[in-house]
Amino acid sequence: MGFCIDILLDLSERLSFAFEIEIVKDEIFGKKNEKGEWNGIIGELVNRRADLGLAGLTITYQREQAIDFTKPFLTLGINILFKKAQRVKPKLFGFFKPLSIDVWLYMIAAYFAVSFALYLVARLSPYEWRDLHPCKRTRAELENQFTFFNSLWFLIGNIMQQGTDLNPTAPSTRMISCLWSFFTLIIVSSYTANLAAFLTVQRMQTPIENADDLASQTKIAYGFQRGGSTENFFRESKIATYERMWNYISANQADVTAASSTEGINRVLKGNYAFLMESTTSEYNIMRNCELTSIGGLLDSKGYGFGVPQNSPYRDILSDTILKLQDEGVIHKYYNKWWKEAANLKCDQEDKRKDIAAELGFANIGGIFVILAGGLILSTIVAAVEFSIKIRNRKGRQISIREEMQRYFRFAIFNVSASKRRASIFIKDVPLLAPNDDDHDHDLDQITHQ
Repeated sequence: MGFCIDILLDLSERLSFAFEIEIVKDEIFGKKNEKGEWNGIIGELVNRRADLGLAGLTITYQREQAIDFTKPFLTLGINILFKKAQRVKPKLFGFFKPLSIDVWLYMIAAYFAVSFALYLVARLSPYEWRDLHPCKRTRAELENQFTFFNSLWFLIGNIMQQGTDLNPTAPSTRMISCLWSFFTLIIVSSYTANLAAFLTVQRMQTPIENADDLASQTKIAYGFQRGGSTENFFRESKIATYERMWNYISANQADVTAASSTEGINRVLKGNYAFLMESTTSEYNIMRNCELTSIGGLLDSKGYGFGVPQNSPYRDILSDTILKLQDEGVIHKYYNKWWKEAANLKCDQEDKRKDIAAELGFANIGGIFVILAGGLILSTIVAAVEFSIKIRNRKGRQISIREEMQRYFRFAIFNVSASKRRASIFIKDVPLLAPNDDDHDHDLDQITHQ
């Protein structure tokens, strides 16, 4: 049973004829050899050993010179069968992908350059120098809030859209602030828009998109079934792209062509190979194997017809009945039966599920957790260094830095609700807190257990 058999059964019922099916010995459609002799189904019809060639015979000019065809019952073309590209696995730091590495480097360079410019302009502008003691009549000392480190902090707060407690007052520094705000607005908006596509859609890597891509490269081999209408199409084509493809295939015929469509499809499944075949056959296999797909559109347009010997009395009546079957939707019904219903549309349903934006997993955004953990560790180290420097610079220190750190660590851990502490612990020397070490320890212990 099959598509052509169903059509034949319908024809025999409508035209009231009996039939006997024989399979040709060489099991091919037919090709003319060097002597001008045909083999396969075409040869059987030429030699009048058969009344009807029941197969998806492509109607071509060369075959029309040897046999007659009924009206086409299916229209088709040549397309490119290829193995589906594997979905790219998300990378741990994939959230950096929306911007290229050169853009990230330019942003870092711009950040430091603008920070230095803000620092320099703020020091040159008289409006950024403020009186530390505005209540006094004399201005003994002025302060500039935009030190270099404060300039770095101001810009990082701007790009994170959180702001800082620093506010430029001079027109020149405000101009720099506005320019940086506009710069960050564009960068953040572009990054956010592109990040959505990178995180919610697992992109497919397809090395070729059409016949031009295939003809312009040599890494992916491509070919067709030997002795079929597809070979004849490329041999006779005058289109530049198809001529280049024919030159490549003919030069590597033994390596890239296949003896049958099954062999060609198996080569496609192994990877790095594209098979040029008729769209009806490729669609049939694509619906049954979710690893296959077609690339680009049809390379040509033609039709399938049943073959009959030349001047056969059956041609016209068969053609008329085939046209009637098309008008009634019978052929379309058979097409759906054998192409779509038999395949259960498993591949279509699977592709639709994959196309729906899936929820983000740890693999998509895990890198940001790594950065967060790294930042916490780094900030803890910086805090320890700050504490060590502060304690080391004390005068009259009588206990080690390690012991001092342990005491304040206990204070931080066991006094979660405490928001105040004695300033003397950090500011004054240890001997000034208590007359001896025991009093100092008692003082700290009291704070620790408050």
